Amino acid sequence: MLFPLLRPALFALDAEQAHGLTITLLARFPRTAPKSAAILRTTIAGLDFANPLGLAAGVDKNGEAIDGFFGLGFGSVEIGTLTPLPQAGNPRPRLFRLVEDKAVINRMGFNNGGIHAALPRAAAARRRGVLGINVGANKDAPDRIADYAHGVAAAAPIADYITVNISSPNTPGLRDLQHGRELTDLLAAADEARRIGKTPRLFLKVAPDLDPSAIDAIARAAIEHHVDALIVSNTTISRPDLRSANAGETGGLSGAPLAPLARQRLRDFRTATGSAMPLISAGGIDSADEAYARIRAGASLVQLYSALVFHGPGLAQRILRGLVDALQRDGFASVTAAVGADG
Repeated sequence: MLFPLLRPALFALDAEQAHGLTITLLARFPRTAPKSAAILRTTIAGLDFANPLGLAAGVDKNGEAIDGFFGLGFGSVEIGTLTPLPQAGNPRPRLFRLVEDKAVINRMGFNNGGIHAALPRAAAARRRGVLGINVGANKDAPDRIADYAHGVAAAAPIADYITVNISSPNTPGLRDLQHGRELTDLLAAADEARRIGKTPRLFLKVAPDLDPSAIDAIARAAIEHHVDALIVSNTTISRPDLRSANAGETGGLSGAPLAPLARQRLRDFRTATGSAMPLISAGGIDSADEAYARIRAGASLVQLYSALVFHGPGLAQRILRGLVDALQRDGFASVTAAVGADG
């Protein structure tokens, strides 16, 4: 309820400064996680989720406020992207609000303190939901596949699921790993690396900027190499019509303008996978109506990021309440029953 009063002060700060302040506050003053309605419970890839709403990677890169984000009501929190070695990322400024468009452009470049600094924080978190760890490769890594294997193996004893992120547009050449032999070699290495101890689930995060042949190839490779779910999708390098002064900045676009493309890619991957694996929809989700539409279109889970910038931390609970109302209105006994209801 305080967010409308605090928003002008936050927006007066540089976007990255405001983001850092938010993480600090959530880390220092975590709330008790609210209990989700039973109708929202769902099981994906053998993992039990209290509700289908997740925090996307990129918000809490270093795992500093895990308990704080669970306290907002998220059923899952995904930290990262984490690389084997710490890296500073791209020069500032690198995060831009597009207020008129309710969008964000970022060119962060996997800035993080390194996976081995973050893992103790993840291990110490109270884990009031499902914890995902998103891994990537260092920008100057001589062998990027080895970097991913290192990250997966390191995260395996702690994470409930590990996301292989090959879809960021801000590390040169990273998206090349979404294609051909590099993709199959990467997934084989990640699958082998996770088989340590409890064998966490393996998710793959893909870009929205894919042609039909690439979508089909990714779907086949993911199924063949035992990927447990696809996250569709990351930010886009495309530019729809935008009004904001920062519209010309380079980087990945997220927020409301991404929604039409994210919806289409969800449908495309549902077709390409033949509904053979769970899909997690991200990109432009900013309301219960939008989250519910993605579920009915085939998403087993949904994730938020940019909408929190414009709608505040109470958004998670508003979406969950709206999902309960929508499911009950339409006669569904559970979230699972509504997945893919629109065909």
